[in-house]
Amino acid sequence: MARILVTGAAGQLGKATIRHLLETLRIAPSDIIAASRDSSKLAHFKEQGIETRIADFDDEAGLEKAFAGVDRLLVISTDELAVPGKRLVQHKAAVSAAVKAGVGHVVYTSMPNPDKSLVTFAPDHLGTEEAVKASGIPYTILRNSWYHDNYLMAMPHHLQTGTWYTAMGSGKIANISRDDCARAAAAALASPPAGNQVLTLTGSKSLTAEEIGALAATASGKSLDVVQVTDEQLGQGLAGAGLPDFVVKMLVSADANVRAGNFDLVTDHFRSLTGVEPQSLEDYFVAHRAALAAG
Repeated sequence: MARILVTGAAGQLGKATIRHLLETLRIAPSDIIAASRDSSKLAHFKEQGIETRIADFDDEAGLEKAFAGVDRLLVISTDELAVPGKRLVQHKAAVSAAVKAGVGHVVYTSMPNPDKSLVTFAPDHLGTEEAVKASGIPYTILRNSWYHDNYLMAMPHHLQTGTWYTAMGSGKIANISRDDCARAAAAALASPPAGNQVLTLTGSKSLTAEEIGALAATASGKSLDVVQVTDEQLGQGLAGAGLPDFVVKMLVSADANVRAGNFDLVTDHFRSLTGVEPQSLEDYFVAHRAALAAG
């Protein structure tokens, strides 16, 4: 079996990807390498017989060493969002290191329509995709749609107050769960699709804010009014809640991107990779109704 390395293994997507490699696809622990910039967070992988390595995206030489002997590499986008452009520099370093280390196949987690997306971090993904394509390494690019999980950050508060202020307008979005994206990444690592592939992972249905709000209200047993506001009004509200400026800009841009139709796409790429249907947002909300109702 090929040796598989997962970067960001201490994060939620990385952990879930390794779990699917082990449990869903029955990949032997000895064929998996868990990598993170903080090796102390990988102790539980060692206990499972998985090799661990340090992979600091600010250290290209260190990345080359970490990627040595790796056949298939999952590059999970970093969480460096506060400084514009820093994440792209990190990703390019990872791609360069993969080339130098002789990695056989790269899987990269991107986002839908990065070439026209209004989301603030879209240029990071577009630039990384271009770097991967220019590297000469066979690749699978997975464009993960907006996670179901993202709603758990603010939806409980919206349900508690009874109002969700959004700038999505009449736009639609086909969300998918983080766990499903991890399952797809594991499948692409275990058995890479033929040829170079760019796959967009979405749910099976595209929904408006009103439809999303109705699902959350039903699952939580609470009432919710969806109120459409302007980008400026949304930004003022988020800033007033004390969120950092870069987070405010990111969330406002995400709503604007939905309104522009750039998240309104449904594909069967997840099912083609995994052989199963993606979890619906309705089922996700039901499974997390306690968190939604907690406020």
